[in-house]
Amino acid sequence: MTDALLSRAQVPLLAGSPELHYLDSAATTQKPASVLDAIRDYYVHDNANPHRGAYALSARATQRYHDARERIARFVGVADADRLIFTRGTTESLNLVATAWGLGHLEAGDEILVTALEHHANFVPWQQAARARGATLRICELTADGRVDLDRFAAMTNSRTRVVAFPHVSNAIGTINPVAEMAAIGRRAGAVVVCDGAQAAPHVALDLDHLDVDFYAFSGHKMLGPMGIGVLVGRRELLDRMDPYQTGGDMIEFVYDDHSTWNTLPHKFEAGTPNVADAVGLAAACDCLDQLGIESVRRHEHALTVRASERLSGLPGVTVLGPSPDNRGGVVSFTVEGIHPHDVSTILDEDNVCVRAGHHCAQPLMRRLNVPATTRASFYVYNDDSDVDALVASVARAQAVFG
Repeated sequence: MTDALLSRAQVPLLAGSPELHYLDSAATTQKPASVLDAIRDYYVHDNANPHRGAYALSARATQRYHDARERIARFVGVADADRLIFTRGTTESLNLVATAWGLGHLEAGDEILVTALEHHANFVPWQQAARARGATLRICELTADGRVDLDRFAAMTNSRTRVVAFPHVSNAIGTINPVAEMAAIGRRAGAVVVCDGAQAAPHVALDLDHLDVDFYAFSGHKMLGPMGIGVLVGRRELLDRMDPYQTGGDMIEFVYDDHSTWNTLPHKFEAGTPNVADAVGLAAACDCLDQLGIESVRRHEHALTVRASERLSGLPGVTVLGPSPDNRGGVVSFTVEGIHPHDVSTILDEDNVCVRAGHHCAQPLMRRLNVPATTRASFYVYNDDSDVDALVASVARAQAVFG
């Protein structure tokens, strides 16, 4: 029996909707009361523009922002919190790298290696950087069960490879990639290593100081935190050499009539008024996940994934895509013979089962799977066996409805 790690009573939206089976946490997670309380507490007691006011309230806002950065850095295993850059989310983080590093360093004839698992956020920015600089985007294909072919990945790196980019965990089919091995392959080629951690930071223990990647990106809203806040952890020597992504506000050191100089890290990449409240909220989400224990989170979602995969595979005409549950995160992506995923999700919605249907911002992957879309259920700390059972029962009803 798999019970929720975080009770519905601790999550206001779920507490107020007892009939709801929320299975779309890979898109965004629901928010515990502790996170909502932290955001409200900031606005009620400490709200001011940080860094710029010579008065006590602004100093408190500055300290809250600094403390949030330090807390989040500890959660992901980063000692030097100044190399942790706040962004709006994983997508902006990856665009920052592709623009501020890519456009400044890529040249004609260079190669960028990505995988067929990519979310568009770690595919299109590199595609566009390659087009702008005359570089070549190369795509590593997958094994039959949806994993990166490491032999092919290694064979595709060479002296022209300037970037290797890959997801830690696939948002579409849940594949967990061997980040250390893939980073080592990129490192041997002398490439910059970029990892999309949006689906990993909420679920697996991270020690980024000892994970040999140059850039690692993740989003707050996928890990119990608020929307509108994300993180880019970069290697300091690369960040120091990069031009800023945006200009204006506190990222400035001096502005002369004909040129400007830039502030130190992390401020160099945080133009404009900082998103202090959401940083505070994300820090509170880290507190919550540490209290639950990230290893417990992983065991919990693995148990639910096993149950869902086995029970869905037992339905005639249902195909579960991707690797075995031991090699996947808390995502079960499936097709139902003769029924479009959008129709499946509509029937499930009638039964108060919330899932995602579509290409999951991974159209290159869908083409390789030879499907237009899938239905995706994704699990998190507030789910339990009853959510899986409701999912399976509703899929069976969809089959009955469509004959």
